[in-house]
Amino acid sequence: MPLPPNRVDYSPIIDRPVIKWPNDARVALWIAPNVEHYEYEPEFDGNRDPWPRTPYPDVQQFSYRDYGNRVGFWRMADVLDKHNIRCCVSLNMAVLEHFPEIGEAMVQRNWDFMSHGIYNTRYLNNYTEEQEREFYRDTIDTLKRHTGKQLKGMLGPAISGTERTPDLMAEAGLIYHTDWMHDDQPVPIRVNSGKLVSVPYSIELNDAPLFRHHYEGDYFAEICKAQFDQLYQEGAHSGRVMCIALHPYLIGQPHRSRYLDEVLSYIMSHEGVWQTTADDIAEYYIANYYDEAVAHAERLNNAAG
Repeated sequence: MPLPPNRVDYSPIIDRPVIKWPNDARVALWIAPNVEHYEYEPEFDGNRDPWPRTPYPDVQQFSYRDYGNRVGFWRMADVLDKHNIRCCVSLNMAVLEHFPEIGEAMVQRNWDFMSHGIYNTRYLNNYTEEQEREFYRDTIDTLKRHTGKQLKGMLGPAISGTERTPDLMAEAGLIYHTDWMHDDQPVPIRVNSGKLVSVPYSIELNDAPLFRHHYEGDYFAEICKAQFDQLYQEGAHSGRVMCIALHPYLIGQPHRSRYLDEVLSYIMSHEGVWQTTADDIAEYYIANYYDEAVAHAERLNNAAG
């Protein structure tokens, strides 16, 4: 039977099973650098144009993003290293083949990786079922070959997907999806087989929409600290997740990196912070809370008739 369109049960956060993170931490903090590669002359799939200006090539936009791999990544990494941050990278797998120095730098730091597709100019929306299956095989194999890591999750390439995406992810052995930005805790996602959870990502604490809409680093630092303060307060009762999403071509600009330093200095000065990765959050939640959350949602559904 096909699954209903609502893949995630509604469960208000004020009335759900309590989550306790390791060492009774209040906030599970994960940092998600989006390490991306864009094609110089991508193929237009007829629905979603990779570049805002046509005809290709769009040298302005391509080179702006290329700054991240040439310069911004390394400046960002210096700040992360200063605070001993272990990241979970939202990775375009082509980075590993086009920029081996970046791949080596991430492996040396023992970062985790979730798929962000092959290139950030190729989307899943028009894929057939078999094409999407092959996509997961390709990303899993590419990551394993270059890093030795097992792929466990995905942020869709440019946050794209199909109605089948969660089912095919779980079928391929992935355990979490970060496209679902609808909660401050992990929640189960219904799939045909296996177990898949949503790990909270962020469009709010995400440098791309902020800086593209002309907010600047001081405001980014302000809202990161404000969100942390609120989640830290709420996390005393039940653990929360805080994700900060970064793009090296943006946060790695010379005038912005100090604001990332400011944010991390503030957050990491607090006790009760589990600085972790999306891989570890998903595995911990599935091992300790997944079954309880499913049972709780079932009780709510039954009560609602």
